[in-house]
Amino acid sequence: MIKLGIIGLAHGHVYSIAGEWLRGGEKYGVLPVSYFEADDARCADAVKRLPGLVRESSVETLLQSDIKAVLITCETAYHAEMAEKAARAGKDIIMYKPMALTMSEADRIVRAVNENRVRFTLAWQMRCDAQNIRMKQICQSGELGDVYMFRRRHGLSVHTWQGFENTWHNDARLNRDIFADDSSHPIDLMHWIFGMPETVMCEMSTMHDDRVKNDNGAALFKYANGMIAEITLCFTTCAADPTTEIYLSEGTVIQRYGDAPGTKLPQSGEGLRYYKNGDKDWTASAIPSPASQGERLAAQAGPLAAFLNGGAPVCSAEEAKDSLRLVLSCYLSAREGRRVSVNDDRIYEI
Repeated sequence: MIKLGIIGLAHGHVYSIAGEWLRGGEKYGVLPVSYFEADDARCADAVKRLPGLVRESSVETLLQSDIKAVLITCETAYHAEMAEKAARAGKDIIMYKPMALTMSEADRIVRAVNENRVRFTLAWQMRCDAQNIRMKQICQSGELGDVYMFRRRHGLSVHTWQGFENTWHNDARLNRDIFADDSSHPIDLMHWIFGMPETVMCEMSTMHDDRVKNDNGAALFKYANGMIAEITLCFTTCAADPTTEIYLSEGTVIQRYGDAPGTKLPQSGEGLRYYKNGDKDWTASAIPSPASQGERLAAQAGPLAAFLNGGAPVCSAEEAKDSLRLVLSCYLSAREGRRVSVNDDRIYEI
């Protein structure tokens, strides 16, 4: 059984992942045993939601214990510092998204992992989703031909969350803003399926509450082969249905219910289906859609446990750095008011 410590409880998704490990017992081979968190209110919550875990007095105390690995779920601004400390202590690392606030911080994380030869993965819920895995297989296998256009609508309903405007998610010092925090999900999904694009054009706006910056945006990525990927972000979404559209030379893929607003209302019909030219009807994937966002988040526990037990990372440090580059290239494009190269080194200024 691999003993694991948790650094920070800022990202609420930690309760879905670590809670699943605690409930799963021997199934996962991972046992969360301790955590460090400076905020007393979060610790009080952890007593109820992660029963039995020991609260350590400092990160150093946690890292000096006999844990083998850490799950870093503190505020994004502290990711690089915590990764460096964990790596120097020889602990394997799971880090929750997004990787960092800046490219320089991402460089620090990659360097710490490589210099100390520890194992690392970034935790991406979308890379663990069974329907997304099937969509990647379709795109890469050629079974429906070449991909011409990828469209992903991704949203949250943060404007309905009581007090969300006052959380650390909207503190530029800790997390930049909601676009940086959550656009990372679908942008990494695109990166995971198709690799790195060449250019991006992006627009952002603040629509609902000035305290929740950049709650709406759209990014248009272009690949070397001409493929277009459209990522539409609306973090003021009450409810939704369609999530992903993929248009290929020999068919079409449609996904529904693939994000939190998509699971808010009762689902009717197939979540993932595809059509091949010449067929008489859609083909249902037979992969069920999660009934809730919590179910989707908990599904990460299996792949992350497999990593801790010697399996491949869900996302390497180098891949995670590239995904951050794509997110920050959106800010560069919005700032410049034009299309930019994702390899523009001015991204380091963002």
